[in-house]
Amino acid sequence: MDERILKWLYDIKSAILEIEAYFEGKEKDFFEYKKNTMLKRAVERDLEIIGEAVNRILKKDSSYAKKISDAKAIIGLRNQVIHAYDNISDENIWSIIINHLPNLKVELEHLLNKEK
Repeated sequence: MDERILKWLYDIKSAILEIEAYFEGKEKDFFEYKKNTMLKRAVERDLEIIGEAVNRILKKDSSYAKKISDAKAIIGLRNQVIHAYDNISDENIWSIIINHLPNLKVELEHLLNKEK
């Protein structure tokens, strides 16, 4: 695997682990998330990092579009967070945290384990 792609995969892993750490020791509660602006901005920043890393990976090797589910949607979310920040839905971000990040983490672990 290309060293840059490996680095970007680790960047994604790091961002996912950061998001998980924000909720460590407490129950994930949408209403608590919604009223915590600092937490929302931190999660959004990590989602930007994930989206940018996926974007760079696909530019380097388009075959990863098949290896990372919803790669284009991940990039689209990154673009929305950066360029349409006033249109971000807390519900949408929460759904990503609860439903999509765990799947991405599993795929990522699979890709990284193939390198070992």
